[in-house]
Amino acid sequence: MEGMVGVKIPPGEDQAEITRSMRDLPPAHYTFKIENFSLLSNSKVGNIESGDFEVGSYKWRLCLHPNGNKKSNGDGHISLYLVFSKANAPLIGLEVNVDFKLFVYNQTQDKYLTIQDANGRVRRFHGMKTKLGFDQLLPLTLFNDESKGYLIDDCCIFGAEIFVIKHTGKGECFSLMKQPVNGRLTRRIPNFSALQQISCKYEFSAGGHKWALVVYPKGNSSEKGKSLSIYLFLEDREAFSSGRTMYAEFTLRVRDQLFGQHFEKKANCHFSNSIKNWGHLEFMSLDELNTPAKGFLVNNTVEVEAEIHFMTVVKELSGGGPIIGVKT
Repeated sequence: MEGMVGVKIPPGEDQAEITRSMRDLPPAHYTFKIENFSLLSNSKVGNIESGDFEVGSYKWRLCLHPNGNKKSNGDGHISLYLVFSKANAPLIGLEVNVDFKLFVYNQTQDKYLTIQDANGRVRRFHGMKTKLGFDQLLPLTLFNDESKGYLIDDCCIFGAEIFVIKHTGKGECFSLMKQPVNGRLTRRIPNFSALQQISCKYEFSAGGHKWALVVYPKGNSSEKGKSLSIYLFLEDREAFSSGRTMYAEFTLRVRDQLFGQHFEKKANCHFSNSIKNWGHLEFMSLDELNTPAKGFLVNNTVEVEAEIHFMTVVKELSGGGPIIGVKT
């Protein structure tokens, strides 16, 4: 049957395992150009290897069988392999996992035939297997036909692109915690009308983090003398790694000490190194707060409250890989 861009798929080759496609970009890591190819193919040389090239902290080579690797079902084809160079330390009891592509340049189309394992298959190099690739890269009848574009003026070009998969051991466990322990803080502010301080700060710990409820009794910024201002601060945000955020849903509340009709506002925020707090500049008017019949100011005392409903929790994993869950 005919494959990509006129490449005849070798009979017997499992097409579920190998894919072929054309692309414009040259190989990212190595190019192997061969001149006077006919002299090579007519000689008794079974295979040739390129020089070493380094990718992913390892040294590699390309190994070409111009008349096919007859020991591995490559007769009548070009065979091309990626080789783990002997210049590396021996792979004794170790494996190097690699996702790689091999290339043949089509000089007529100015494109690269790309051959790779299908379905994201990863190859494993180890002490007993240091040479992996494709026995039937291209049929020789197609490759030697100058009209096909792979061998022109007795010159051909191969290439390689390699991604070494290294396990770093880094990872994190992400969860959403519901109603964290000690996630509700209630504080009484006595002598409210006589307070001289600009703000009152009440610290607490919940969900493994340090928080603070900050109240401006006479209002903050443009709302001074007009509104009560309340904010929730994440106090230990400096410990976050770059780009880390922590999401929280919470309620800020002034308690009605007479009738239980509390005044509250819900909020949510992605806390980070740059976003340290979230709340309300105009939480409630001071006129409403100071009205005795409302029940918010009793015996010159105001009760304020912060309640965290949900928050994200992230822990480092030694084994790597994402784990996502919900804690209730």
